[in-house]
Amino acid sequence: MSSVRCNGLDIEYESLGDPAAPAILLIMGLGMQLVAWPDVFCRHLVERGFRVVRFDNRDVGLSGRVAGGKQPNLVWAMLAARLRLPLRPPYTLNDMASDAIGLIDGLGIAQAHVVGASMGGMIAQVLAARFPQRVLSLTSIMSSSGNRRLPGPKRNASKALLSKPADPRNPEIVVEHLVRVFGVIGSPAFPADPAELRQRVSRAVHRSYNPDGVARQLVAVIASGDRRKLLRTIVAPTLVIHGAADPLVPLEAGRDTARSIPGAALMVIDGMGHDLPPALYERLAEAIATHCAAASRPTAGA
Repeated sequence: MSSVRCNGLDIEYESLGDPAAPAILLIMGLGMQLVAWPDVFCRHLVERGFRVVRFDNRDVGLSGRVAGGKQPNLVWAMLAARLRLPLRPPYTLNDMASDAIGLIDGLGIAQAHVVGASMGGMIAQVLAARFPQRVLSLTSIMSSSGNRRLPGPKRNASKALLSKPADPRNPEIVVEHLVRVFGVIGSPAFPADPAELRQRVSRAVHRSYNPDGVARQLVAVIASGDRRKLLRTIVAPTLVIHGAADPLVPLEAGRDTARSIPGAALMVIDGMGHDLPPALYERLAEAIATHCAAASRPTAGA
């Protein structure tokens, strides 16, 4: 792994596959590190002829922390958003999209297929809208348009997401806490193997754990508001993937995203929640690779 300096921060990344192959940029969700894109899933994409670049968003993993100022008050941020009061977040999804552009600039990648999950899907949407000449295709997974009229998360999922470990300084307690969280928001039809899930969570926690950064990312999401007007400007071929059993970002959010992006295709997976379960790695990789390959194919008369 290595890093690229952009927007005053070091962005940690990993590049897999042939550097000359078409690039797929993977953008992960709230508080999640590049290792949350499973190794096996990434290998499936590499085997299908792509260069895969995954990275840590600012404020998580091994990427730079945003320093200075008070830590965000999540309760106030959510109340302000509900009352449509102005928010002054430490940074926005626009800033995070600019980080992604800075990364591919540093890697010499002129254009990329962009794939984002959850908050990463929101960043990918902003990226496709603001930098259309850089995005060959867009895949938005278990994400949302920011439409405030959409149904919210189930109570137990929201409670799990906002809960805190009993001792955030103890890695083993943090691991057990996050295993419980993923158990709540995961896929009911594709339950994770407990030992495998614990190993994945432990890998991430021992690599880095920065709850303050997660809070700042969440405020950036809250402050982004309704992006439907922006989504209507996206010209990249778009695939929206959503689980029918997602308790955190309900399926209607995926449907709304697909309706908001001209020509977007919607792929609904029965029994999938708010995660990337091992049983779906190959199916997801095949859908994304097929979408990317079709987007790269020249059209008649081009």
